[in-house]
Amino acid sequence: MRFDIVTLFPDCFTSVLNSGLLGKALAKQIAQVNLVNPRDFTNDKHRKVDDEPYGGGVGMLMKPEPIFAAVESLPILPRREVILMSPQGQTINQPLLRELAINYDQLIVICGHYEGIDERVQQIVTREISLGDFILTGGEIPAMALINGVTRLLPGTVAKVESIKYESFEENLLDYPQYTRPANFRGWKVPNVLLSGNHKEIAKWRLSQQIERTKIRRPDLLKAWEEQQNNECGRVDKQNNE
Repeated sequence: MRFDIVTLFPDCFTSVLNSGLLGKALAKQIAQVNLVNPRDFTNDKHRKVDDEPYGGGVGMLMKPEPIFAAVESLPILPRREVILMSPQGQTINQPLLRELAINYDQLIVICGHYEGIDERVQQIVTREISLGDFILTGGEIPAMALINGVTRLLPGTVAKVESIKYESFEENLLDYPQYTRPANFRGWKVPNVLLSGNHKEIAKWRLSQQIERTKIRRPDLLKAWEEQQNNECGRVDKQNNE
């Protein structure tokens, strides 16, 4: 996977790209991150990338020319998406990250700044993505989240593939409670079932905990999970009756 990040502040990415599993994945060339500064594609001595909006208004807008030139300078891989990080875009979730990890070889990510970006940049954008319903000073933090979330799904990043399969949001259920040593910490004990060695009972307990936790914290996800279960049962019944 190749990430091309169009950003006015490439230094923001230095620590993130060299830390933890993400840093290891990049070192193993599971993914590649290329940082592109639109200022390098300006033609004036001040390297100006913003200007006042036509019609008036508060703040400045990023100009289209440097962004177009930055994107057009990049190689074109067969399966490519040009993403604008924008609060108006599709909210990042696990299915979206999985789709990007599976279906694309190159993600070009444009990080906005100031009051926004000239609307004509939409001509080269194929998808807008948001970190959530709130405003940040720029698109760099959402871009970091996108890189991290997609890269960890790429083969070879996470050693134990099963750990991805059973984590929160993969099946529309939140993760179950997990414990490690000591078995008794300040009077808080690890549930006996986890110490039993009975893997069948442990699996049942974990599923029950997932359902209960999702019911309390994310009833919307539980509803989606229940609908998914009903659909799967319906398919099985149909197959048995054929």
